[in-house]
Amino acid sequence: MAAFPAVTDTNTHTDTNTHTDAGPDAGTGSGAGTDGLRITRLADRPSLTDRVYEISEAWPTFIAHDLVANALMSRVVEEFPEYCVVATDGDRVVARGFAVPFNAELDGREEMPDQGWDRVLAWAFRDRRGGHPTTAASALEITVDADYLGRGLSYRMLEALCDAVAHQGHDALLAPVRPTAKHREPHVLMADYLARRRDDGLPSDPWVRVHVKAGGTVEKIAPASMTVSASLAQWRLWTGLPFDRDGEVEVDGALVPVRCDTAHDHAVYVEPNVWIRHRLRPRSA
Repeated sequence: MAAFPAVTDTNTHTDTNTHTDAGPDAGTGSGAGTDGLRITRLADRPSLTDRVYEISEAWPTFIAHDLVANALMSRVVEEFPEYCVVATDGDRVVARGFAVPFNAELDGREEMPDQGWDRVLAWAFRDRRGGHPTTAASALEITVDADYLGRGLSYRMLEALCDAVAHQGHDALLAPVRPTAKHREPHVLMADYLARRRDDGLPSDPWVRVHVKAGGTVEKIAPASMTVSASLAQWRLWTGLPFDRDGEVEVDGALVPVRCDTAHDHAVYVEPNVWIRHRLRPRSA
């Protein structure tokens, strides 16, 4: 839902093991919960548009260099505020969640493309420029401030994002999810990783588990959801690693190894995500 395709609440993009059930302020209404947190649609509090990035977070440096993200992500809050949610504690912005609408019925498209996060973000802006009606909505990220980890806020933000999307008339929120613990095992195939279950039958990955416990269904892998391609000098700058040998390079925070090609002076990271569907009851805006 990682700035990016997935969510951040104890790990790179999202919550891991420490969530509780969603609290009383999990929707997009204006009332504050008993803990003082307030979660609303950004469209209902436009004064926060310029403040949604005032959050202490821990994304891997290289992730921000996905070219699609560089070109479009900063414009999401201005173009699609009705698909964005924000949480505040008093005057402090403590979490954000972004989604975008797109048309999945145009020629050559589908609801859950193999290029996942990058593809739906590009489609959303192309459809907005072209005036195409929207038929689907995809989450992009949920990020929680580092000081608010372990409080179940990711659950509440996910519920709020689903509610915001339902209010735009959609019957599902799709999410190209970035499994938060996958970076610990970059050489394990995503399909094998997703097949792991706890004794209670729930997914072993913390963030995938949050989605499933919230009613989401795992549908397919997006094998090329994000791509970061750069010179070896850039990769060295971002990671502090030498990038002096051909082949796979393990990078902190990467779900799979980065492929290094010294002869051509570049390295490429192609990140797989997992598509999850949250079925919704459409409501009028």
